[in-house]
Amino acid sequence: MLRKSLFALLAVMMSAQYVAAHCEVPCGIYADQRRFEEMLEDTQTIAKAITSIEDIIADMSNGPTPKSVNQVSRWVSTKEAHATNTQQIIAQYFMTQRIKPDGEKYTEKLTAAHAVMVAAMKCKQDASPATAEALKKAILDFYRAYEGKEPNLEH
Repeated sequence: MLRKSLFALLAVMMSAQYVAAHCEVPCGIYADQRRFEEMLEDTQTIAKAITSIEDIIADMSNGPTPKSVNQVSRWVSTKEAHATNTQQIIAQYFMTQRIKPDGEKYTEKLTAAHAVMVAAMKCKQDASPATAEALKKAILDFYRAYEGKEPNLEH
């Protein structure tokens, strides 16, 4: 029984690792536009989280309640998760697979990608609407560097 359980656990762990690593398999299937749209959607969520945090804090004029503290913590967690997702897209998708050292405008693309990662980090460090705006601008600037044209994105 223990042997079967161990085998099942190992199988699950191996398949989970495969799924997580799939994008790093040289399959040649890329969806750059979708990645940019996902990062902009993350930015919208970050902006919504910041607004919600501000609103909840403003309603605490009589002091915090367990519910308000809980809601703020959930919004902070959501903000962090979406900023991290943006950083992972830049690192695991663009920097490891799409931006090639021998490619055209390598330094410009790399610099713009780094700016997105830093802007996402600042969204984690602060709850100011300006950080979400800076992240959106960095993503659009990265799009311009990467694609060589003005963005035509959904978000």
